[in-house]
Amino acid sequence: MQIGKVIGRVVATRKDDRLVGSKLLLVQLVEMDGTLTGQPIVAVDSVGAGVGERVIYVTGSMAARAVSPDGAPVDAAIVGIVDSLE
Repeated sequence: MQIGKVIGRVVATRKDDRLVGSKLLLVQLVEMDGTLTGQPIVAVDSVGAGVGERVIYVTGSMAARAVSPDGAPVDAAIVGIVDSLE
């Protein structure tokens, strides 16, 4: 799991049928000091996150399982919204 910040939305008029109805968001990795780092990734939102929120996301096979049990083609999925960090 990683902590990231939602920095935008992705609109795809054509996508895999198993992703129809899924919200796609741009997420960038957040360092512990709050700075954004690395390249943004596209993640499927499974929790109702919005632009500007800090989120928990997973990648790889765990992301596909988090979004759909039928094996949708997903590399990253948002699985939580961060309320606070200590």
